[in-house]
Amino acid sequence: MKGIESEQVAAIREFNRFYTARIGLLRRRHLDGEFSLTEARVLYEISAKPGTTALALRGVLGLDAGYMSRVLASLTRSRLVQQRASKQDGRERLLSLTASGERAVVRMDEQSAAEMRAMLAAVDPSEREVLVAALSRARQILSRKQDPAVRIVRLTRATKEAAQILEEYYEAVHVVQRDRPGVLQKMIDEPASGVWLTYLGDEVVGCVVLRRLDSVSQASECKRLYVKPAARGRGIADKLLDAQEEYARSQGVEWIYLDSYDDLKAAIALYERRGYERCERYNTNPQATLFMRKRIVA
Repeated sequence: MKGIESEQVAAIREFNRFYTARIGLLRRRHLDGEFSLTEARVLYEISAKPGTTALALRGVLGLDAGYMSRVLASLTRSRLVQQRASKQDGRERLLSLTASGERAVVRMDEQSAAEMRAMLAAVDPSEREVLVAALSRARQILSRKQDPAVRIVRLTRATKEAAQILEEYYEAVHVVQRDRPGVLQKMIDEPASGVWLTYLGDEVVGCVVLRRLDSVSQASECKRLYVKPAARGRGIADKLLDAQEEYARSQGVEWIYLDSYDDLKAAIALYERRGYERCERYNTNPQATLFMRKRIVA
């Protein structure tokens, strides 16, 4: 329609996406079309960030694991989304759109643009710029947030939060040998051992465990290092390991050992960068294929 600039349509459409993503109408059909609002949001997010993961999408959209799994399964069956194993981290599936998925996003964009043009057509031309500027400003204000500070906390007692993030870690890495109930508090209380959590604001986003290694003199073992995908890129893993090593030194620990497996390339690169070196097998973990250690006392 004449007089309605593409920048105006883009601003209104962006505000509309921002608003509908926050009003909680997750089961209403998007644009009265073939997709629910949740499905449309998932397609938009994957289109904007090819290679994202289900965990990352859950963080962005605020959905539980079961619901996200069902949505992705439906979109995959419909050949709109494809999943492939990460070469850097075998525990994650990378998501991207198929050609059909990309066409679906284009259709939704075109339909959204048409609706926004119709909306603007009902507004007096002299007021369109004011409206667009006001909505753009509203979006900026509503989406602005301060980056919460990262806090590393060593636990003095087992908590529900600790159990929850450890359970998320077990599921993400498909751990077979899991800590039994009561073991968490034992590791908190035992000398040369401990449990650390990372907080972003009030949310727990990372963890690491230190466990005394009885089979090796003056040694402990680094276990359960995990950072939620949505919180990665902030140096949280390094902060957790720094806190762990500082405490281990205070306890007279000379060596920290760890085990991993070959598919976890990002984790292995992190350990190597921090001075861990490969060593002989020191435990009976059936999943481990790689063993490392670091001397933390000169």
